[in-house]
Amino acid sequence: MRLKDKVAIITGAARGIGLATALKFVREGARVALCDVGETAVEAAAAEVRAAGGEALGFVVDVTDRPAIDRMVASVMQRWGRIDTLVNNAGIVMDAQLRKMSDIAFDKVIDVNLKGTYNCARAVVDIMVEQGSGVILNASSVVGLYGNFGQTNYAASKFGVIGMAKTWARELGRKGVRANAVCPGFVETPIIGTVPEKVLEALRERVPLGRLARPEEIANVYAFLASDEASYVNGAVIEVGGGAAF
Repeated sequence: MRLKDKVAIITGAARGIGLATALKFVREGARVALCDVGETAVEAAAAEVRAAGGEALGFVVDVTDRPAIDRMVASVMQRWGRIDTLVNNAGIVMDAQLRKMSDIAFDKVIDVNLKGTYNCARAVVDIMVEQGSGVILNASSVVGLYGNFGQTNYAASKFGVIGMAKTWARELGRKGVRANAVCPGFVETPIIGTVPEKVLEALRERVPLGRLARPEEIANVYAFLASDEASYVNGAVIEVGGGAAF
């Protein structure tokens, strides 16, 4: 098991890629703290992870709320005494073309996706430096590489977390802490549940593999990057998009 006895914090962990990552991590031997905004969803996700044989804690955390993040980190440290990996997976979309985008929608996406990533990393970085080891993984997107119609705010946030990962790699590498960004493409998660089938089919046609990604396929990449097998992978931006053309 490549993550045996490691401790991971995963945000946005109640469903989709976050939950798949939590399940993958425990199968690889990690203990996981699942963070999300809905109490019922967090409890259900943590129960699913435990039912899979893993050791898990669930926390109701809004990544824009620094005190809540700090309380969660303190609880993880009290329970397990270390933090080996932070997966900054929490994110939202509020799409609109530039001419129609509201300031509220722009600010909210930046606050959650970009500032939330900063908040969580800031809360764990001193612990990781003191340990002399740690991994910070930022969830970007292919949209953070290429942009996308109607996603000014989302693209800006996902470009931004790449910049953060590259900066942290430079700042923290000598301290034993690695930082990387993962850029998923189109993934079969609850977030696309309202997308019309015609649109989904058009998305599939843009992917040479002919299908959307499964959450587990993104989780596999996170597990590799969190493991000692990726000990020389630092400041990387890994696209997991099935070769999608933009």
